[in-house]
Amino acid sequence: MGQDKPGAVVLLSGGLDSMVSAGIARERGFAINALTINYNQRHLVELAAARRIAAALDAARHIILPLDLSLFGGSALTDAIDVPKTGVGDEIPVTYVPARNTIFLSLALGWAEACGAHDIFLGVNALDYSGYPDCRPEFVEKFQELADLATKAGVEGKRFTIHSPLLHMTKADIALEAERLGLDAGQSWSCYDPAPGGLHCGLCDSCRLRRKGYEEAGIPDPTTYAAAP
Repeated sequence: MGQDKPGAVVLLSGGLDSMVSAGIARERGFAINALTINYNQRHLVELAAARRIAAALDAARHIILPLDLSLFGGSALTDAIDVPKTGVGDEIPVTYVPARNTIFLSLALGWAEACGAHDIFLGVNALDYSGYPDCRPEFVEKFQELADLATKAGVEGKRFTIHSPLLHMTKADIALEAERLGLDAGQSWSCYDPAPGGLHCGLCDSCRLRRKGYEEAGIPDPTTYAAAP
């Protein structure tokens, strides 16, 4: 952590949302302790994006923590299940990783308590998203309660704050926020099923939402897609 700045643990997947969340943490005066989880996800390329972003934001520390969730399976991101390419539906898609944000926030909470930080940032949003239950305001609120109940620091009155600054933003809002913060969104990675040549596939839910966000924001999309929907 920086000598003159309070530290915050920032969950940094390498995606656009986590990049903007980290940029907001920096703007608010926090020294960034970036936590990236290598859960043996299909799109491991996002780990390289997380490294780029952590470096660009002058993270005080960047931990890439191995946690092989493919041993559990149950998701198109961690198991031999095809990633849907037909469009964003109304049901929770098979790209949902069971309890992923609960697991990741618990790890972030553990590091925060260990290093004396009391602020945790994550880039969930509940408007333009795939309908994951652990991206909703109710989830963030309940984890906030858990953080104070489940830790020595919380019991002693040193409460944690779970920051989800993108929670009520659309993807267009997020794209514009990246530009306002001066972030190079081209460094981020969103695609669930990378195409040959290091391209975003253009058809998975995440690619569709990213493309839609830039179209609605009316600013150039720095992403190269292998296909158009």
